[in-house]
Amino acid sequence: MKYKKTAVLLFLLLHVFAIAQNNSENVLPDNLKWSERTALSILDKYPEAWKLDGNDSPKWDYKMGFVLSGFEKLYQEKKDKKYLDYIKNYVDGMIDSDGNLKKYETKEYNIDCLNPGKLLFNLYDVTKDSRYFEIIGKLRNQLENQPRTASGGFWHKQIYPNQMWIDGLYMAEPFYTQFTVKYEKGRSLDDIAKQFELVHDHMIDKKSGLVYQAWDESKEIAWADKQTGTSPTVWGRGIGWYMTALVETLDYFPKSHPKYKVLVQYLNEIAAAVDQYKSDTGLWYQVADKTQLYANYTEPSGSGMIIYAFAKGARKGYLSSSYKKTAKKSFDSFIKEFVKVDKKGEVNILNVSANVGLGGKPFRDGTNDYYLIAKTKENGAIGLGAFLLASIELEK
Repeated sequence: MKYKKTAVLLFLLLHVFAIAQNNSENVLPDNLKWSERTALSILDKYPEAWKLDGNDSPKWDYKMGFVLSGFEKLYQEKKDKKYLDYIKNYVDGMIDSDGNLKKYETKEYNIDCLNPGKLLFNLYDVTKDSRYFEIIGKLRNQLENQPRTASGGFWHKQIYPNQMWIDGLYMAEPFYTQFTVKYEKGRSLDDIAKQFELVHDHMIDKKSGLVYQAWDESKEIAWADKQTGTSPTVWGRGIGWYMTALVETLDYFPKSHPKYKVLVQYLNEIAAAVDQYKSDTGLWYQVADKTQLYANYTEPSGSGMIIYAFAKGARKGYLSSSYKKTAKKSFDSFIKEFVKVDKKGEVNILNVSANVGLGGKPFRDGTNDYYLIAKTKENGAIGLGAFLLASIELEK
């Protein structure tokens, strides 16, 4: 009887030891940098990239494109194939047997659909898989026929006539710039600069120097100011989209082009303005220009993108080197306020604003209250992606 009890006890101890050992193997090492810790956390939580942001089925989506752009940058830094494979598996899963993108309709003229297309340039260069090249061409054809405002700005979608949205610059222009430099000898660079010029001339708030989320050139939609056509609210994430669009377009925009200095000037203007609206800890608010507004809060996705743009702009010489110090201080505050490392050593980003928009059904009026009552959640894709990009940049 004593022998049986001893054997059972030994078995239980071995079982507990095996579980503990298995759990310890699943814990991320303490010495990882934030970029790799974040990327490995994403790989574990979302082994298929289309599941990011809680999606229940595969989708060609700008949010996946945003997060995976960080994986592309990390792959270029580390040359670790698992980061490239994560991108490739997502893209391959979105291509049908005829070589077309699943659930993509050109006729919708959804400018968001261009953003994941950026991933295809590197995939094609690495693999020479002709499917990627063909889809790049199809996305470029969408831009060729994209409806425009009377002044020449891209509509955000077919269902939003005469409207430019600030995130549309990020969705389209880095893709457009890569394409025209790589395959068109830069013939569309003036058109790309034109998109930024229209935003600069019509969407910048004269008082704060910050940028509104949208502009209706016709001034017909109910949310539009009847004098300016702008939407009512300066959105923190919108500023992040604008600044990220600038630094990532400048990655490919030739310095020799006359509009290069114009884009750099736009970045300096928005950087100087947004620096005046950070919180005491160096982060940015959901309603960015009204820091004292009741129920306003600092928000991670916008803050992360601004940090990324500051750091990258300083490193590449678009901005003063002093912005690197600002970015580092804000990054440290970001970690304290928004980053939760769990028992597995994985990164979780807290309090990420839900996606917001304008118009549609039910009608979204774009008021301050609309942005403040938008739900927040843990590990929203834009929050994860912004932190990943900021981490990669500040580790250079």
